Amino acid sequence: MRGGTVAVVGGSIAGCALASAAARAGADEVVVLERTHGRLADRGLGLCIHDGRAAELAATGALPAGIAAHRLTRRRWVVRDDTAGGPAGRVFWEQPFPFHSYHWGLLWRGLREATPASVVYRQGAAVTGVAGDGERAEVRLAQGTAEAFDLVVGADGYRSVVREAVCPESRPAYAGYVCWRGNFDARRLEALGDGGWPAESVTTVCFGGGSCVIYRIPGPDGPRVNWVLYAMPPQTGRRLPFDDPTSFPPGRVTEELAAHLGALLDREFPPYWARVLGLTEPADTFVQPIYDLETARTTAGRLLLAGDAATVVRPHNTSGAAKALQDATAFEDAWRRAGTWGELLHAYQAARGAAGREMVALARRLGRGQVEQTPAWAAMNHREAESWWQGQLGGAADIGGQAMTP
Repeated sequence: MRGGTVAVVGGSIAGCALASAAARAGADEVVVLERTHGRLADRGLGLCIHDGRAAELAATGALPAGIAAHRLTRRRWVVRDDTAGGPAGRVFWEQPFPFHSYHWGLLWRGLREATPASVVYRQGAAVTGVAGDGERAEVRLAQGTAEAFDLVVGADGYRSVVREAVCPESRPAYAGYVCWRGNFDARRLEALGDGGWPAESVTTVCFGGGSCVIYRIPGPDGPRVNWVLYAMPPQTGRRLPFDDPTSFPPGRVTEELAAHLGALLDREFPPYWARVLGLTEPADTFVQPIYDLETARTTAGRLLLAGDAATVVRPHNTSGAAKALQDATAFEDAWRRAGTWGELLHAYQAARGAAGREMVALARRLGRGQVEQTPAWAAMNHREAESWWQGQLGGAADIGGQAMTP
């Protein structure tokens, strides 16, 4: 199938990937509608993509060559042990970790630069609603205008406007815990003078009621250290505003949350790793309530969902970016095989619907095992840790997302 007009709502990683896929597949017109005016490349989050998924995505063109990435090979699980562990704690398990880490902004920039020149990327275009039950789909914009397209793709994340039209009954649900996130220039590690770890290694610090993942990522000005700490929020007797995934963006973490993090580091972390996290500037630290969501369908009429608009997966699975790029790959493949819009939408739903729900289920198991119902980490040996991990996987081959069906 060739021709037609496509609007992609949302211009981040999923949006750029879906727009490129539509253009490559033969759309006459592709328009990206991104609500923000600012520089998305400024977002400094770290993320990882499984080596197997990266190879598949590179082969399809969904993951462009030349984007900065940092190779990771091993994951070490450590606990505080004041008698035998030393300042960096005691390693109770080590496993292979075949991933590369990325800087969100650099990954987005690479995807944006690889978007075909025919794609129109409009910033400051806030979409307030969509409709797609007929032979065309309509996008309603904040300034009061409406535009019609043959297909509208929702790549607009957690609070997707397009999802409201496709699956109005599906809304992100708060998991009951949060993550503190931060990153800093890796050169700051030199000030610690002890306890360093290999550059290709990921460290997971484990404690009762939570865990923290620490690893290096590339940055615009050199390597950075990225960390994600999962735990329950402080129980203060009053409700903190965890009703939005961006409740506490960088630089706006409350004194209460900062104090809670400091106390947790003092109480639970090996001293070296507490000092590592302490190198993070307040402006580079934020708190993200953990949400998830699964949808019964990813298409309806002339509407299609991709990325976090289709499924919100807890970060434990390390699959968000890969999933968005896989959605783009499946979309392009469905387009090339289809003779009609209906065939395209049916094929995409068949390829991505169940896959998204399975990733949500896996991430929920990982959340229970690493935050909500943590084991007695310090009592585990290597064999017991391996058995515990396989129980969390529940038959999945690994974290990082599933291999795509050829």
